[in-house]
Amino acid sequence: MSSIKNLLSEHLQQLGMIDALSLSTVCCAMLVSLICAAIIYTVYRFFYKGVSYSENFGILLIMLTLVTSFVILCISSNIVLSLGMVGALSIVRFRAAIKEPLDVGFLFLAIAAGLTSGARLYDIAITGTLIVCIIFTLSYTLLTARQSYLLVIRYSGNAAEEIEKTLASTKKVFKSKITNDASSELTYAVFLPKKENSITDTLQQIKGVDNVVLVQYTQEA
Repeated sequence: MSSIKNLLSEHLQQLGMIDALSLSTVCCAMLVSLICAAIIYTVYRFFYKGVSYSENFGILLIMLTLVTSFVILCISSNIVLSLGMVGALSIVRFRAAIKEPLDVGFLFLAIAAGLTSGARLYDIAITGTLIVCIIFTLSYTLLTARQSYLLVIRYSGNAAEEIEKTLASTKKVFKSKITNDASSELTYAVFLPKKENSITDTLQQIKGVDNVVLVQYTQEA
């Protein structure tokens, strides 16, 4: 029996299905995965724009990258062990709700960084992580150059025409109009550059405008 086992083991080693892992290999793979995890965590924390930031989720990204890395190290070094590990992992179920859709992308990025680090594809791991994070950063910067706001204008008399002239050059979407005997109320979704809220002062100076409210909001909220 031992001879058959040794013969099978030698045959698998010749095929590259069993590869002894050295301590330096494990440390190098974990170090690369830690670098990727730090990059992912930094980008996620700095550019997070959801309702409530969770520090636990940021730590989860780091742990997920590292855990995935050493799991792949074990799987890639022994084809027999990989079969048993796949069976063991198949019974794991995750039922935690993801509040922000963007969090799913960071989870997949953390897993991908761990996979490539564990497979000892260090150049791909670091380069891929940097490229994805740079593209995300550029997309975030360009797409959030304008903030979305709810603009509520309460007026009386014939101020509607002057209000339309004032908002003519502003990108807006009509939401609602409420009218009663005393006054009327207009609601728009407007898109303004960051830190640009002087439109409220301009509208307030129009004769007949009683109140102007500008509230920042997001489509997800």
